[in-house]
Amino acid sequence: MSANRGNFKNPFSRPWMTETGAAAAAGGSGSVGLKGVVAGGITGGIEICITFPTEYVKTQLQLDEKGGTKKYTGIWDCVNKTVKGHGFFGLYRGLSVLLYGSIPKSAVRFGVFEQAKLYMVNENGTLSNTGKLACGLAAGVAEAVFAVTPMETVKVKFINDMRMEKPRFKGFFHGVRMIVREEGIGGVYKGVTATIMKQGSNQAIRFFVMESLRDWYKGGDRDKHVPKYIVGLFGGVAGAASVFGNTPIDVVKTRMQGLEASKYKSTWDCFIKIWKHEGPLAFYKGTVPRLSRVVFDVAITFTIYDSIMDVFNFIWK
Repeated sequence: MSANRGNFKNPFSRPWMTETGAAAAAGGSGSVGLKGVVAGGITGGIEICITFPTEYVKTQLQLDEKGGTKKYTGIWDCVNKTVKGHGFFGLYRGLSVLLYGSIPKSAVRFGVFEQAKLYMVNENGTLSNTGKLACGLAAGVAEAVFAVTPMETVKVKFINDMRMEKPRFKGFFHGVRMIVREEGIGGVYKGVTATIMKQGSNQAIRFFVMESLRDWYKGGDRDKHVPKYIVGLFGGVAGAASVFGNTPIDVVKTRMQGLEASKYKSTWDCFIKIWKHEGPLAFYKGTVPRLSRVVFDVAITFTIYDSIMDVFNFIWK
């Protein structure tokens, strides 16, 4: 019996994953996905505390429509009016919502990406271009469904509520209770289609660019160390690419999750009405604050994540 076990060969084995692949990082392939989940969660919490004010300004500008209801003339006008009316910490309104959501979002993103890599790496332990896009897309769709849609919907409603003369939400849990009571559980899943499109394209672009730049830097030497400042630089480039690639989707998503989302029949109807009433440039509202946030955000996210994974690979066998 023991001899038979010794001669047994797994028909589904992938030897390069245990010998040379990226999945063969310390701890073996079995723990790579779990490491990604834990490291991603820690990364998400740190990252959002640093970058939230730019997310706040971006959302305010995207919610600002033309006409008599327009409140801001630009980025600094939004910052000045917010600080003047609500103090410096007004720029952190809704942070708790994003903090509660960013930890699971980042955990799902990196955990799914690392797990997907296990099945997509080729014999050389690297990802093809198609594999990079597929793994990034899988990570983006997963985080959209399990974390981003409810988190983003509540966040946008909180920021939108602050624009009213008499804000209704007294805190995170009070606001969520009101949303669910008035709109049902579907109230925190507004814009799910646009969010899947946004997050899927976001992560497909980011991971594709990031992995491609890593491969270019290593020049075929898989063991070559990539300095953290280079990781940050590559992350910034990946973030910029995703902004220019999908800001129109982000604008539609934000409108679909706002308090006035009921005037749109669907994601497509929202797209048509913005195009018809505000013009094509409206799809790039908030690009500058989003660009500044995302470039910095993605740069520090990959840097922090890589640093945490280095520690995990050393202590987590």
